[in-house]
Amino acid sequence: MSADSVMLRVDSLIKDFGALRATNDVSFDVRKGEIVGLIGPNGAGKTTITNLVTGALSKTSGRVFLRGEDISGLKPFEIARKGLARTFQVVKPLQGMTVAENVLVGALFGRDGRKRDVASAAARTEEILSQVGLEKKKDFPVGAITLPDLKRMEFARVLAMEPEVVFLDEVMAGLNPVEVSEAGELVKRLRTEKNLTIVYIEHIMKAVMDISDRIIVLHHGEKISEGTPKEVVNDRRVVEAYLGKRYAGKCEI
Repeated sequence: MSADSVMLRVDSLIKDFGALRATNDVSFDVRKGEIVGLIGPNGAGKTTITNLVTGALSKTSGRVFLRGEDISGLKPFEIARKGLARTFQVVKPLQGMTVAENVLVGALFGRDGRKRDVASAAARTEEILSQVGLEKKKDFPVGAITLPDLKRMEFARVLAMEPEVVFLDEVMAGLNPVEVSEAGELVKRLRTEKNLTIVYIEHIMKAVMDISDRIIVLHHGEKISEGTPKEVVNDRRVVEAYLGKRYAGKCEI
């Protein structure tokens, strides 16, 4: 892997909560333009890793590099201004505001080195709402739209920040199969249109397998597998983590 192609490097992240070790020596790289799936059973440490990388949690040890720059000690808003943003597993709209106003907040803040005036932010908001299919609902209060639309809106708010690297934390949770398929196509399309590098945290196995270039698997806070979707789905350790030792030698996920 060329050093020039690495957008994000996670180096030996450890997080202890008292006597509980939530993540143990987790390391991985993400190349420019990749969609990397981050998967694992409940409690595997996926959201903890996201919080550590994006500055929402302090690290016990380990470092994070964005385009080769050490961002380990930065606050979340400082990391966002460097070009690394995230969505949340539980959607967090700004209540009492419209869909467009929520996205406008992202457009006014975020990555450094761009225009922050209201007119430029408003134009960027209009463009992104159209790209995610919410242009007809831009004036709706956030309390009046569906869960799939809320998830699109949160993705739009992140895109409005003009990040280079995005952590998408279970953006398909609660969606039906048709909505899951539509969301996957949206992620792939916007990866290309916005020149994004994406780390994709997901429980829905088919969804993450369909859109990811590589998969990283966590279990009990440790990385147990990494590779292409085909390699990972046939890894005995992964099958054992999801289905138990009884099935590890008998079937695929």
